[in-house]
Amino acid sequence: MSVRIRPLTPHIGGEVEGIDMRRPLTPDDVAAVEAGMDRHAVLVFHDQDVSDEQQVAFSRNFGEIELALGSNVTTDAERRLDVKLADISNLDRENRVLARDDRRRMFNLGNRLWHSDSSFRAVPAKYSLLSARRIPSTGGNTEFADMRAAYDALDDKTKAEIEDLVCEHSLIYSRGQLGFTELSEEEKRTFRPVRQRLVRTHPVTGRRSLFLSSHIGTIVGWPMPEARCFIRDLIEHATQREFVYAHVWRQHDLVMWDNRQTMHRARPFDETREARDMRRTTIAGDAPTVAQEAA
Repeated sequence: MSVRIRPLTPHIGGEVEGIDMRRPLTPDDVAAVEAGMDRHAVLVFHDQDVSDEQQVAFSRNFGEIELALGSNVTTDAERRLDVKLADISNLDRENRVLARDDRRRMFNLGNRLWHSDSSFRAVPAKYSLLSARRIPSTGGNTEFADMRAAYDALDDKTKAEIEDLVCEHSLIYSRGQLGFTELSEEEKRTFRPVRQRLVRTHPVTGRRSLFLSSHIGTIVGWPMPEARCFIRDLIEHATQREFVYAHVWRQHDLVMWDNRQTMHRARPFDETREARDMRRTTIAGDAPTVAQEAA
């Protein structure tokens, strides 16, 4: 069966048919998925009942796996999954729902803020692939915003103003918005800010896009309060409903997105009573967006 992709919105998102992630892909399959990503930025694959190993094998068709290290406050002893998968769940090692006041749960609430995966790394991520192994009865959707359409909709004056701006990204900034500020010295070193361009150009399509995230704490050379107000306004602009696709999860969905062209956020569910077991593989990027300096 050939790969077919149906657009989900005028700007962002495509629904894929003709892929079984339990089987090896052909070169034509890989090319079709990559072309779909370049066009739609978010791809939805239904009915993919995969194991962790199958998800990792599928992901490797698109690049090197970024290890899930340095991106949370979970200790090695608390880790539930192999380091090739990021644990986007509300579960502990025994698959029990985390307590409401569990430090890991508090930190992970940051996923409800608009962000781009791994923008806090010197080399930010390329793709993310999120597999829904177990979903709650209601809620827990994921929303995706098209940063290409958001850039296109800016006026010329704003485009000129942001052209060469560089921002500092860190998990310290995003979690600080939620009042999560009690970090160990080791965590502060791990989450040290990195610098990223505010405007990016896609290497294949040549389209410009905004590189926004809740991880942004300031703009280099700007007073922090002014920078944060400016970034807040840009995020409000970029997440207007016309630019957003809201995915309502079904069990065994796998959603794949391009972090270079999108932001996303998780939506609430009854997470102190119901389990949401989501497992993410992340494809590493290949270069910094700017020359990195110690921030």
